[in-house]
Amino acid sequence: MNDFDLSLYLVTDRSLSGGRELEYIVGEAVSGGVTMVQLREKHCSSREFYRLAVQLKRCLAPWRVPLIINDRLDIALACDADGLHLGQSDLPCGIARKILGKNKIIGLSVENVMDVTEANREEVDYIGISPVFSTPTKIDTAPELGLEGIREIASMARCPSVAIGGINIRNAQSVLAAGADGISVVSAIMSAPDPRLAASELIQVVNQSRKQNNNRVV
Repeated sequence: MNDFDLSLYLVTDRSLSGGRELEYIVGEAVSGGVTMVQLREKHCSSREFYRLAVQLKRCLAPWRVPLIINDRLDIALACDADGLHLGQSDLPCGIARKILGKNKIIGLSVENVMDVTEANREEVDYIGISPVFSTPTKIDTAPELGLEGIREIASMARCPSVAIGGINIRNAQSVLAAGADGISVVSAIMSAPDPRLAASELIQVVNQSRKQNNNRVV
């Protein structure tokens, strides 16, 4: 299994980029502190998806930041991405693991207690707790889980968790305090006038939250 850091996980959405190149936003975001990037493309051709994946992999390589492909096993294989993120209606995790092998990262979205119970039986490397809050960037999601939902699911999970859905600089600390190992954002970086600054501010929240947790343990 590859090493990875869920601290600040960017999920891309070109519709929120304000016309800026995806590679530019991702490069700036990683410079600011993003630790993982998921390429999510729901409305483009396979050829375009592949082109973007190769482009981002090249962009991320100097930073040693993993590139995760959303849903598309074929694209993940074609560009030799670091991993694949699956939803509840996607290819079964066991099949994806068999094809990808042991050294790739596999993430799985979970939306309720039943989902995380099933995820605990699978060979997944992390779970995405979704959606924490309502968000306009994805409309086909379950009802929001809220902070209590994070507490319940994170406490049950056998692998690290990253929370996604409506997370921003104002609520990130409370999400981490509820038990998520990291935060995943879309518009908070993709739509930010300064993606590097937005990422820098968010990673500061993550680091401060961990420092507070360590102090409480001591």
